[in-house]
Amino acid sequence: MLNSSQQHGTKAATADKSIKGDKKKKSLLPSIFGKKGRSGRESDGDVLPDLNRQYAARSFFLDASPLIRKSFSDRPSNSRIESLNLCTFERPLEEQIIEKKEYRIFVGTWNVGGRPPHVGLNLEDFLQVEEGIDIYVIGFQEIVPLNAGNVLVIEDNEPATKWLALIGRALNRPKCRSLSDREEPSSDSNSSKHINQVKEEKTGRTTFQRSSLKVLSKQNRANSDLAKICNCSLDPSSVHWRAREMREFIKRIESIAVDENSALPCCGGQEKVIGNEYCLISNKQMVGIFLSVWVRNALVQHIGHLRISSTGRGIMGYLGNKGCIAMSMTIHETSFCFICSHLASGEKEGDELRRNSDVTEILKNTQFPKICKRTTRRVPERIIDHDRAFWLGDLNYRVALSYEDTRTLLDDNDWDALLEKDQLNMEKEAGRVFHGWKEGKIYFAPTYKYSHNSDEYAGETVKSKKNRRTPAWCDRILWSGDGIEQLQYNRGESRFSDHRPVCAVFKTQVEVSNSGCYRKGHSSSGGRSSIDETIPQRHSFYEF
Repeated sequence: MLNSSQQHGTKAATADKSIKGDKKKKSLLPSIFGKKGRSGRESDGDVLPDLNRQYAARSFFLDASPLIRKSFSDRPSNSRIESLNLCTFERPLEEQIIEKKEYRIFVGTWNVGGRPPHVGLNLEDFLQVEEGIDIYVIGFQEIVPLNAGNVLVIEDNEPATKWLALIGRALNRPKCRSLSDREEPSSDSNSSKHINQVKEEKTGRTTFQRSSLKVLSKQNRANSDLAKICNCSLDPSSVHWRAREMREFIKRIESIAVDENSALPCCGGQEKVIGNEYCLISNKQMVGIFLSVWVRNALVQHIGHLRISSTGRGIMGYLGNKGCIAMSMTIHETSFCFICSHLASGEKEGDELRRNSDVTEILKNTQFPKICKRTTRRVPERIIDHDRAFWLGDLNYRVALSYEDTRTLLDDNDWDALLEKDQLNMEKEAGRVFHGWKEGKIYFAPTYKYSHNSDEYAGETVKSKKNRRTPAWCDRILWSGDGIEQLQYNRGESRFSDHRPVCAVFKTQVEVSNSGCYRKGHSSSGGRSSIDETIPQRHSFYEF
């Protein structure tokens, strides 16, 4: 034990040593950094040898170690290590895409000439409801008369409501319907009126209830939040939320029963329908153009990034009597775009150039909003950026022949000669419009212009000469992108309008991935991968 005087002496000695050490350090600093060379500048020559010696010693130590490498890239290859990925995000695309699914898409277009539909109008044959279609894309033109009131004042959506109700009834009609329900109404307008009058007398009211387009759309539509949101987030909470919403939606759909006093009765209103097979994804009207997309209920959970854009090309170059409605969405990891258009009319020489201009402006000006949450992935914002695109509508391209020459070729059924003079084919071959777009071979007669309630073209009778138009294939369907096979391309024979409806059925491939990472231009729409696959895996930097 030291006494107090000894302890005090020891502390004093320690303090003196620390003071001397500090002074020694301070004296060393000027000697290292304060030396100047012959030029008067501070020189690092005395410091660099020490640093070089330290670096050489460290390099020798690293090279001598059998386990530690200077960097991960410098280590020799090892099959066990090379087979491991530091993170699942580093997997190449070929490993992420595990399968390709095929879906059937029905695309239909019809210019209805400004006439509202009647309840006896049968759409089942036109929509081919027995063909096992997965997606229905149905576009109309001139659902309202293109007068100043509809174009400039207020949009009349009552006809759109009726068309939407008829489509929903045709797609979701139960199998118990009677033969009389499928009968096409007589071409005689008086017979059609009589059918409506009989139905009104039996029910005591008109068949179409005056419900708004918004209300009817909401009744037939899937949960819009499920389709509109960006669902490519890897956040587990969002995945579980979407799954919960889908379960509730499907449960709600399966519990829907059609009221026996429904505005559009099925099976005489005596039976109830449990579970509609198709639901409305979205619909949009722009003056006379109307587009709606329906899908099977089981497909809703794989649809995302739903967006709509309208482009007017009518009066003054921007009003909606002409133009297009474009709808964009993703199915799994594949992006789709559907364009329903009504282009400039006229059969004078040079009118085809105005139609070309409409197509160019639509492609240039149609823009979809950004809604994707992931900054590293790009959802298509323009039509041409989509993986698959379908263009339908009254494109109004005519036949570059006189009425007499066209009628002669029609009487001879020489459609090949007529198609050689088809303006759309001529403009495409010349590279002036629809570059890169495809159209199937046409095996049906021109779809325009027919006399009212007749199979005769306008101009064949004395009464219709003033409305004479050269017969033409105005109504067309084109597509762009890989992985698309056209199965059908034909026309309907309904006499409801001066145009005949045109439809096509496609088989298209859709990419399905096992992870949340997709190639540029693609975006997730409900990835089915587990949460564990999205968590980076930790691997050793050492060899074993």
